[in-house]
Amino acid sequence: MSEASFDLIVIGGGPAGYVAAIRASQLGMTVACVDKRDTLGGTCLNVGCIPSKALLNASEKFAEASSGVLGGLGVKLSSVKLDLDAMMDSKDKIVSGLTSGIDHLFKKNKITRLTGSAKITAPGEVKLTDGPDKGVFSAERILIATGSVPTSLPGLTIDEKKIVSSTGALALEKLPKKLVVIGAGYIGLEMGTVWSRLGTEVEVVEYLPRILPGMDLEVANKFKAMLTKQGLKFHLGTAVKSAKYSRSGVVLTVADAKTGKEQDISCDIALVSVGRKPNTDNLGLEALGVEMTDRGQIAVDADFETNIEGIFAVGDVIPGPMLAHKAEEDAVAAVEIMAGRAGHVNYNLVPGIVYTAPEIATLGATEEMLKEAGADYKKGVFPFLANSRAKATGHTDGFVKILADSKTDKVLGCHIIAHEAGTLIHEVVIAMAFGASSEDIARTCHGHPTMNEAVKEAALAVDGRAIHI
Repeated sequence: MSEASFDLIVIGGGPAGYVAAIRASQLGMTVACVDKRDTLGGTCLNVGCIPSKALLNASEKFAEASSGVLGGLGVKLSSVKLDLDAMMDSKDKIVSGLTSGIDHLFKKNKITRLTGSAKITAPGEVKLTDGPDKGVFSAERILIATGSVPTSLPGLTIDEKKIVSSTGALALEKLPKKLVVIGAGYIGLEMGTVWSRLGTEVEVVEYLPRILPGMDLEVANKFKAMLTKQGLKFHLGTAVKSAKYSRSGVVLTVADAKTGKEQDISCDIALVSVGRKPNTDNLGLEALGVEMTDRGQIAVDADFETNIEGIFAVGDVIPGPMLAHKAEEDAVAAVEIMAGRAGHVNYNLVPGIVYTAPEIATLGATEEMLKEAGADYKKGVFPFLANSRAKATGHTDGFVKILADSKTDKVLGCHIIAHEAGTLIHEVVIAMAFGASSEDIARTCHGHPTMNEAVKEAALAVDGRAIHI
């Protein structure tokens, strides 16, 4: 294919891109979706969200089996052996099954799939190179959904062998004796716990004096204690100064952020997980005069349109949390607005989830945010140690914390650390979407015995009425 014209060309086949393409097709547009990869799904599906969750699940089961926990439940195992090749193969099969599923959806919705490197050469014009679909393509509108890429630190060159990003950490061919995770955010802690469960010694280096920056501090502190109990070692308030290769791996020179005192940490693998940046290179944006923010993001208006008419952007390339589900919401809203409908995203109701064991889920305001704003609020906390289903399943670690306005009782935020916290949080997402009060949640009948009852009890606890504590 060398030339073709469409109503919409989407650049990027990740969660934002493929969802935008499908929704646009549903709305009657002729759509093409461009991606460099041979497989759709972007970073999230190919080398991010999905493979990491597959390994998190597999490693959790291995840890349960090898730790003797199952023996306490009457499930006796004579021996447990790690087959890393089989674990990685299972992960890859999950990914390939899902990517082929998106291919099916594209065919079902009559979306033209284009493979190659895309550059916007003019408004309404996209040139493809370095792929099987080279040529120039035109469209009434162009939507940029190219996602983000890992960042690094000065002196740290990611080679995906000894110094790796999350991509490399998901594809290790053998179990490292020691892994150092640089950065105590979502991705770093998820990857750290995967390899720790499988038997790797894991140390985490974080420049800030806490883990999970931006998350509710009470939750973060509790989680650090849990991870320490699981075997992870933390160097907080510590800066990474340099890295050099050794015979066995990598030697990191780190320094105390306050005193500057240095020490060396040796490891087989160093995982750099210090954040991500918008993937906007080589798209032709500078030549077109597309406005950018001071953080390198594409500036868009309320309709997701750039300062160049007909060029739109969604997902990780624009301001907001770099989360797949946020990107999908951006995508749907953007194409619905293009079609003359009322697309909208409530960014205050985008949950953040850490898929460790236990999981962490956060929504809305943290306690620190409310204190800083001088807000008058109440809080209710309920521990899973007092939840019958948690006791029955052996998942008693953690708690639910609900924050509500002192005068109106409107729920302002919810923070959960628990088994399946990422599932539990959505009860509160729906509640907050409809402006619910803590009393609304407390007065809603919850099935027994369920983990969700802890959410109800936390809502009752806002007014000091929890039943089971």
